[in-house]
Amino acid sequence: MILSIGKHLLPHCLHQSDAAAFAKKQFGDHFRDIDRLLPVFQSAEIDTRYFAMPLDWYSSGPTFEEKNERYISLSVEYAAEAIKDCLNNSFYLDTEIECSEVSAIYYVSTTGISTPSIEARIMNVLPFSPHTKRIPIWGLGCAGGASGLSRANEYCTAHPEEAVLVINLELCSLTFQHGDYSKSNLIGTALFADGVSCVLVTGEKSPLLQHSKMKNVPTIISAQSTLMKDSEDVMGWEVSNEGLHVVFSKSIPSIVSTWLEPNVKGFLTSQNKVPDEIDYFIAHPGGTKVLTAYEEALGLDKSMTAISREVLRHYGNMSSVTVIYVLDQFLRSGCETGATGLMAALGPGFCSELLLLEWKEGA
Repeated sequence: MILSIGKHLLPHCLHQSDAAAFAKKQFGDHFRDIDRLLPVFQSAEIDTRYFAMPLDWYSSGPTFEEKNERYISLSVEYAAEAIKDCLNNSFYLDTEIECSEVSAIYYVSTTGISTPSIEARIMNVLPFSPHTKRIPIWGLGCAGGASGLSRANEYCTAHPEEAVLVINLELCSLTFQHGDYSKSNLIGTALFADGVSCVLVTGEKSPLLQHSKMKNVPTIISAQSTLMKDSEDVMGWEVSNEGLHVVFSKSIPSIVSTWLEPNVKGFLTSQNKVPDEIDYFIAHPGGTKVLTAYEEALGLDKSMTAISREVLRHYGNMSSVTVIYVLDQFLRSGCETGATGLMAALGPGFCSELLLLEWKEGA
């Protein structure tokens, strides 16, 4: 059961027009048709994004080592703030929950490297029990938000009296490659942003449920992970001495239309559902083309993706974090008791993660 969500806005807000100007300066000498490519910033339908560092820092061409050092230090700082917001969120909870009441931490990220992993470092700055279980998950990209909830729910199904945190943290901007003049890097500059979220997930017998202020609590009924064979070149990283270079295939919208449609419908059929019976579609907004492909493939009215588009417009694609922002918006707008929701996200592999949610009264 999803009991609370916490967030923390990063310090540097960037308007899309400023991002386009930055891209023209960075890529202009290397693309003869740069003015023809720049409309991608407008067609992305993004107004603002948030970043860990000021814009001129990215222009300086920091090394992989410098970027990863920032990733480690800033991830601990930002995740700690999101955890505090989650455990003391007056919209979701009637009283603060202590860190010591959390049995496990799932830390989900794909944009930096740290050993010991970030959740261990967080436990040194917040008062978690030293016996808290740590489950770092790396490499799922945009699918990580939905996947983290799936894995946390499985833990809570096995341990129904316990509660866990799912932290999603992505500092996508720190992977920007100053000397990479590929179209993938240009498109990434138009889409991706930084963000952090934290979700409190509990088992059905957790004593923490008594602290919920929601009239109904979203419950994860089922989940499905699916891997497309031999699709490593669709999305991911190429690793070089300079760091992580984005791989972002233009075929992703067509994959949604062809591969994902039977995948989603098969999952719903296994739960005795059809797309028309889904009240809320909680989609990771990988981009406007992906959302349109969702609508066309599943026969959804555009209103079903309105919240995903709104999150994309205000925050950009924060990789694994974004779908949690979408879920938070749904919960704050008010969901009906007995309603069902489908959460969907895509990521490297190429893979999909699907969750079926139901809002239960007095859970």
